[in-house]
Amino acid sequence: MRTYRQFAAVYDRLMEEMPYSEWMNFARKCFDRYGMPKTIVDLGCGTGNLAIPLARSGFGVFGIDISSEMLSVARSKWDEPSARGGYRDEPGTIRWLQQDMRDWDLPQPADAVICFCDCLNYLTERRDVTAAIRATYEGLEPGGLFLFDVHSPKQLERYAEEQPFVYDERDVAYLWTCDYDPDRTEIEHSLTFFIQEQATSESGTGSLYSRFEESHVQRAYDPDWIAEQLAETGFELLHRVADFTWDAPTAESERLFFVARKPK
Repeated sequence: MRTYRQFAAVYDRLMEEMPYSEWMNFARKCFDRYGMPKTIVDLGCGTGNLAIPLARSGFGVFGIDISSEMLSVARSKWDEPSARGGYRDEPGTIRWLQQDMRDWDLPQPADAVICFCDCLNYLTERRDVTAAIRATYEGLEPGGLFLFDVHSPKQLERYAEEQPFVYDERDVAYLWTCDYDPDRTEIEHSLTFFIQEQATSESGTGSLYSRFEESHVQRAYDPDWIAEQLAETGFELLHRVADFTWDAPTAESERLFFVARKPK
């Protein structure tokens, strides 16, 4: 289970190239096709990079994450006037909740749930994925949509083949290595960060760097098994597509998208 700690403070800086606009476009196309929701749960919301633009668009959003550090960053971003698009009163609302995606719960069912940025891959046991799917089914209104994506097994193999990854800027740097277990299609990401700090001395202002390490584990699952879990829970699987398109997945697909609906 992903629980970002010190990483939360630099997450947005390092993830600024992530395709947030493509996730938003995918969700909007689903809403246009199957009905526009009023309330949306962003499951595994992180620092709010999807929850905030959804709220700016007028939705009532519940941002759920297990990490208090990530939620703290999200709250501070939403509290900034610029996050609300310059409106005196925000066009939508957000309620931030620290909950586990395996047993999340709201006072009232939501119209839609999104779980993007491969959040479900951080559940490394099958029973936990099943629990998250069941919790989502219970948390949806009849007719509600569940939209999520996962890394394919092939993508985790690519991470292992292409590592190590290095990011080196003046104020922040990291070294990212991977250890892949093919039997479990599971990968451990080990990251070492160096973050610049300013220190004043008698000779002037110099730069010091703080170092911290984090480890994150992801597991990929057979997409047929995921589809079975959706069906056994009661969901109707509307689409299984890949890589931000509406095309069927292939053996080379990196990111698999599922569009499911709770029957009315």
